[in-house]
Amino acid sequence: MLTRSILFTICTLLLASCGPVKEVDITEGWDVEKLFRNARSEMNKGNYKTAIDRYGTLEARYPFGHYATQAQLDIAYAHFKFGEADLAIAAIERFIKLNPRHETTDYAHYLRGIINFNRGGSILDKVVDRDLSNFDRNILLTAYNDFELVIRKYPTSLYTDDSKQRIVYLRNELARSDLKIAQYYASRSAWVASANRTKSIIRDYPGTNAIKQALELQLQAYQALGLDELVTDTKRIIDLNYASDS
Repeated sequence: MLTRSILFTICTLLLASCGPVKEVDITEGWDVEKLFRNARSEMNKGNYKTAIDRYGTLEARYPFGHYATQAQLDIAYAHFKFGEADLAIAAIERFIKLNPRHETTDYAHYLRGIINFNRGGSILDKVVDRDLSNFDRNILLTAYNDFELVIRKYPTSLYTDDSKQRIVYLRNELARSDLKIAQYYASRSAWVASANRTKSIIRDYPGTNAIKQALELQLQAYQALGLDELVTDTKRIIDLNYASDS
């Protein structure tokens, strides 16, 4: 009887030892400042997944105050660097909703623009220049609108000048994107569609580097459609603005 009791105890201990091991939370007992400093340190070292976990823990334990507010914004950046654009945008939207008048809200809008600007990239982006005009133009438009909001709403922001430069770049890419569409229509002899697209380029993106090609394609479309008066007008515009290029 005693032997059976001993065997039962041994089996029980063995089964218990084979059970799941409880994960140790190294942050247990950390105050809010230590959590924040550790999260920021992990992010600076490029350990973005760990940083995301730390910021999440901070918000769960200390949902109010300066550190929690900054964590809401930092976690968006960490998601962005970790390649989680959708989660980064969601975190930014949450931050803006909770802190519409915070002193760093301008940066939140700017960061949203940067994330959208970089959407669709790949590892090849690190070694070759991207042709953004080949990307989904809705993404380009979203980034454009993000930067435009920074310029309009925060004219004295530290991020306004860079937003202006990115808008110039995006306008050129959007114009080139539309030009490729117009060229596609022309390759299919869809001259009306091609002419309409070139008109929108000239109207919406004056001063961009696609205007000359848009005018030349527009001239080709009008010639194919037999619109002699518009052919004459378009030739005159090309001669007036690009005579030195010929």
